Amino acid sequence: MSKDYYKILETDKSASQDEIKKAFRKKAHEHHPDKGGNEEKFKEINEAYQVLGNEQKKAQYDQFGSNFNQAGGPGGFGGGYNSQGFNINLDDLGDMFGDFFGGSGQPGGQRSRRGNDIETAVNIEFKEAIFGTSKSINLTKNNTCDHCNGPGVEPGASVDTCKTCTGTGRVTKVQRTILGAMQVQTTCSDCGGDGKTISKKCTKCIGTGVLRAQTNLNVKIPAGIDNNQSIRLNGQGDAGLNNATPGDLYLLIRVLPDNNFTRQGDTVHSTYNISFSQAALGDKVEIETVDGPVKLKIPEGTQSGTKFKLRGKGVPHINKRSRGDHLVEAIVKTPSNISRSQKKLFKELAELK
Repeated sequence: MSKDYYKILETDKSASQDEIKKAFRKKAHEHHPDKGGNEEKFKEINEAYQVLGNEQKKAQYDQFGSNFNQAGGPGGFGGGYNSQGFNINLDDLGDMFGDFFGGSGQPGGQRSRRGNDIETAVNIEFKEAIFGTSKSINLTKNNTCDHCNGPGVEPGASVDTCKTCTGTGRVTKVQRTILGAMQVQTTCSDCGGDGKTISKKCTKCIGTGVLRAQTNLNVKIPAGIDNNQSIRLNGQGDAGLNNATPGDLYLLIRVLPDNNFTRQGDTVHSTYNISFSQAALGDKVEIETVDGPVKLKIPEGTQSGTKFKLRGKGVPHINKRSRGDHLVEAIVKTPSNISRSQKKLFKELAELK
């Protein structure tokens, strides 16, 4: 009976190779025997992926069904599916077979050679966060070797194609697992996956292509940045080994507190003390803002806690011309140590209720 490989992987004919691989990994993780799954079901999932994960076999399966190799379909399996002889690229399996191959989750234990992402913090003043600034950052990180310029090869040394892997960087070998013998691709141990061998490593970086050194960067801080926000600087992290892609630098912003202002989102907050007479009769006062002093009208009868909005005097929206607002809270100051005459006036006012 023809098997429905699409049903086994819970996908359909329109699925791309990436979608099929994703479906395979999900089902394989679910039914992995080491995780309490069913071994027969696990084999069936692998069988389905051996076909659907190959464009040519998938096309033949779509035309003839799972028995196409027995029916003489063009190309065939070359002997058909054999549960005791998988031919699998472990990159398709992610970290599922980590226990079988040294726990690396990568063929042959190969690690990523991309440079590490790094993070550092910088302190800025409140107004610098409002209007933006530039900072000089000093940090120690992996930089490209200035002797070999990254490849890890001593200048003048010869670079040849690896004879073990013939330049592919990978070798195929048989690995025995709970499923039987599996043909797996692993990183070539002779060239480390580069596909090339060199006659002499760089004498300064010992073949890594990177050196640990102090670096100075001038960084532009955008207007409107907030406390604990990060700026990502692409390619400014650790240099990658042997000219691999460098990592990124994350700059964590610490905004120092200000004596006059606080901030909530794009709104600046401050307080202003007014007297009883200013609150009762009204007044024009000078308010300090991040842009400098401005005049503010206090209407008569103002209550303590009343907030006045200064439009467009707040925090700039990042990468925009618009700005938030500034809210000023009026605080009616209660006088202390008043004179006899002042007490008399307050009593007269009280009697006017």
